[in-house]
Amino acid sequence: MALLPVADALARLLDAAEPRGTETVGLAQASGRVLSAPLHALRTQPPFDASAMDGYAVQAADIASLPAQLKVIGQAPAGKQFTGTVGPGECVRIFTGAPVPQGTDTVVIQENVRDLGNGEIAVLEPTLAGRNIRARGLDFKQGDLILDAGRVLDPAALSLIAAANHPSVEVLRAPLVAIIATGDELLPPGSNPGPDQIIASNAYGVAAIVQSVGARVLDLGIAADRTEAISALVAKALAADADVIVTLGGASVGDHDLVHRVLTDLGMDLNFWKIAMRPGKPLMFGRLGNSRCVGLPGNPVASLICSQIFLKPLLAKLGGRPYSPHMRNGILDTAMAANDLRQDFVRAIARETAEGLVVTPYLIQDSSMLRTLADANCAIVRVPFAPAVEAGSACQVMMLR
Repeated sequence: MALLPVADALARLLDAAEPRGTETVGLAQASGRVLSAPLHALRTQPPFDASAMDGYAVQAADIASLPAQLKVIGQAPAGKQFTGTVGPGECVRIFTGAPVPQGTDTVVIQENVRDLGNGEIAVLEPTLAGRNIRARGLDFKQGDLILDAGRVLDPAALSLIAAANHPSVEVLRAPLVAIIATGDELLPPGSNPGPDQIIASNAYGVAAIVQSVGARVLDLGIAADRTEAISALVAKALAADADVIVTLGGASVGDHDLVHRVLTDLGMDLNFWKIAMRPGKPLMFGRLGNSRCVGLPGNPVASLICSQIFLKPLLAKLGGRPYSPHMRNGILDTAMAANDLRQDFVRAIARETAEGLVVTPYLIQDSSMLRTLADANCAIVRVPFAPAVEAGSACQVMMLR
């Protein structure tokens, strides 16, 4: 059977992927969430003409000729306005954020004033009419559109929502991803493995990728290489209404690779299995009820590279957020042999130089080598049947960090 090209596999994975509903959350829980509908201000900001500085609220006509001597008739601290009216020759001590008193049109900063004692000041420097005053509605007015649907709620957006007097906000449902590792040989970190066992690592990297696009993680642990063990964890994922069920390992063709068989027996509609990619050939995708099933390879590098290329854009689309891989053009500093029928993602180091982005591939590309992946900051993308190239040739890279 012909291997499915990477682009075709991604298109199938993303087909009909849409957010599944909305929910209302308090602002303290809204960071990183995606706004589901346009948001309008519930109040005007600032709600009054407000002082932008500490100083004195005056009538501009009174300080047209300097020095000007004025009588201080009161104070206006933030949160407590001066309720009287300021007449000619008078002023009010005012602080940042306080409403500008009636009868004044300018704020003179305190550095430009000398206290004469006996409740009087002298204004020493000129100040134009209207200076140091934030007009009512300068930021936004009640009813204004302040954020569009689809906005990822970052710190500035959250502060704006709060200022507009929204205590909560309607956001898109964050996708839930159930992660199931498989294999008799796997033990959790901190264990004392036997001579034929290894420490399970893939779930932690995959979970971090899941969370990087705002999705939630349900780590269901490690299933032994038995159909009933895998079935039990898949049942938990379905009971939790997981948007995506990610299996780690067990999706190849060996006697102990049971994931495909278990999911098929449970009713999964298989879309594809095996793609023209290195690392990551045994990638599997199908639908089981409301859940999408993504079978990632067991080799750690293949698992994480496939998560970057397939899982990340899938979850971004399910979460209603934009996403595109960070691609750059580079210059190879070493020769590379011709490629075969699979699209290759070659771990490499890219460094900025005066000539451009210079890229050095690692000599050993074994898909079990996590140290190399952790050190790499990019992957050279080589199309199927790419010819051999010499040092100095152009290349395209997918930045990993």
